[in-house]
Amino acid sequence: MGVFKKFKLPTHTDDRFSLTPLEVKEYLDFEIKRVYAITQAVKSTGSHCHKIEQECFVCFAGSVIAEIDDGLGLQDVKMEAGDAIYVGTYVWHHFKDFESGTVLVALSSTNFNPSREDYINNYEEFKNCGN
Repeated sequence: MGVFKKFKLPTHTDDRFSLTPLEVKEYLDFEIKRVYAITQAVKSTGSHCHKIEQECFVCFAGSVIAEIDDGLGLQDVKMEAGDAIYVGTYVWHHFKDFESGTVLVALSSTNFNPSREDYINNYEEFKNCGN
């Protein structure tokens, strides 16, 4: 299946604010073509994987559970402020159990495509991909 990894971003704090940088080239080997944020979530996001798109999700505030299957079965990965995950192609994923005030930012390797032809939305189909 695909590549999945979790990493912790450094946070620098002083008496004015906290700063959490994402040094993109340290963590990602794709060109970022789109950035979007998930906020005010009251339900889980849709479960799926991508055939082409790669993503990096960064939790900037709050906490959320990422449900991931990178070929080893479903696992819950807790994300808190400063945590990031890389979700490569053919990695089943969605997000659930958003804490109030959570800000989850996604960095994507593709532009938005409303046709969703890059998506596999059926978990059984995903498990039979054999990648």
